[in-house]
Amino acid sequence: MGVGRLAGLSVPVRHLVAATLCALAAAAVYPLRQLLEPANVVMLLLLVVAFNAAWLGRGPAVLGTVVSVALFDFLFVPPQLSFAVSDVKYLITFAVMLLVSLLIGQLTVSLRASADEAALRERRSHALYALARSLAGAMLPAQVMEQVAAFVRTEAGAEVHFHLPDEDDGALHPQPAGVPAPGVAETTAAAGIFFTPAEGQAGCVAVAGVGLMLPLHGATRCRGVMVVQPGAAAAPLESLRPLLEAVASLAAIALERLHFVAVAQASQFEAEAERLRNSILASISHDIRTPLTVLFGLADALALSEGRLGSEEREAAHAIRDQAGRLHDMVDKLLDMARLQAGTVRLRKEWQPLDEILGAAIALLGDALRAHPVTLVQAAETPLVAVDAVLLERVFCNLLDNAARCSPAGTPITVDLAREGDMLVVGVRDHGPGFPAGGERAFELFERGRASGVAGVGLGLAICRAVVEAHGGWIRAGNAADGGACVRFALPCGEAPVIEPEAGVEAQA
Repeated sequence: MGVGRLAGLSVPVRHLVAATLCALAAAAVYPLRQLLEPANVVMLLLLVVAFNAAWLGRGPAVLGTVVSVALFDFLFVPPQLSFAVSDVKYLITFAVMLLVSLLIGQLTVSLRASADEAALRERRSHALYALARSLAGAMLPAQVMEQVAAFVRTEAGAEVHFHLPDEDDGALHPQPAGVPAPGVAETTAAAGIFFTPAEGQAGCVAVAGVGLMLPLHGATRCRGVMVVQPGAAAAPLESLRPLLEAVASLAAIALERLHFVAVAQASQFEAEAERLRNSILASISHDIRTPLTVLFGLADALALSEGRLGSEEREAAHAIRDQAGRLHDMVDKLLDMARLQAGTVRLRKEWQPLDEILGAAIALLGDALRAHPVTLVQAAETPLVAVDAVLLERVFCNLLDNAARCSPAGTPITVDLAREGDMLVVGVRDHGPGFPAGGERAFELFERGRASGVAGVGLGLAICRAVVEAHGGWIRAGNAADGGACVRFALPCGEAPVIEPEAGVEAQA
């Protein structure tokens, strides 16, 4: 109910003021009773009734109406100074005056209430605009929560805290820090609201003993739950529901903006770091490849020379050649990775049997597999696959070389070929210590998935993944149940062309 500007007075005082004003108005007009018609006196008294309704409220206005009618009868209707009525027509005057006074009072009170409500809405709209402007400049979720809590405390006299999801596991945690631990009812209700799809929610939910709980719906998903607890002098929360829903919407927009800003910054930093790393890889690889080639050639020439070097010098030359060759291999891997990430490698696909590509890789490795016999296990008929034989040979070389270097001497390496659906799956298994924690991180750049005592820069498996994914396949690393590491990759089979026999062969058959 809207009341006037004197609503700060207590109820008895407002009623007393209303009656006093009516009495003063009647006393002021009484000396002029011979000059004024009764209708004029009624108009003046109705004016006081309207003032009471506008400035004191509905109750004082009703009391003023009754007092005005009584004073009009007592002071102005013959016989005067008596409540007796000599003419019956004055009864109609009393009834009409009473009804008109009550109607004027009611309309005035309603008008005042509408004006007060409009002023309150305008003030809250300005406050919401100021809140939205301040939230637009918030840089941290803690600032959002602080500004929202201050707004609700000022506008509604209530206290606010939040349940926000963790970025890692998505579990809800009470915020801000220092909030008393919520009860089981609040925690359960917050989880139910947060994990319920937006189309299945009914907006804010009132929980007994907790208050109102409002979901923070963003454009993509729910960003948390806002809990509003009534303060000592707070208005009923249900009456503040539209305001609180607007505040929750602004908080959700601010939190979602901060989330996307963080994601964009992380993506930008990652892209910049990746670009810088690729530039360094390409620059270093090209700059040191030429001197490495010269160094390897000179060391090889020294190692092959006879009669000019002693045994110690020859051993040193062999060691220089071997280390230069290993470093040359690392540089080749850096170049391959740089080219694959730059997207400059074009696949020259041809229909090939994988067992022949595997044989070529084994022959290329040579002495590296001398202590590790390679066993091939495949079905009777293995389909052809459309692959770039040179790149896939590099995949086999990296996998076999890793398996050989990470396995004890004399242990075999097993290669499996099997068709699974529309994919041809290849598995390379050794009998070494295996990958730590399953080995999924082994495919990252410069990530060494094996024991630290094995030489390498952590690029072999990254190159394997880039090549396999470029062919439309997948690759995974894991450990076998009975020990050892196992790397499996799959390539799409496709529709291999039908090889028709030559005419001469048919005739001979």
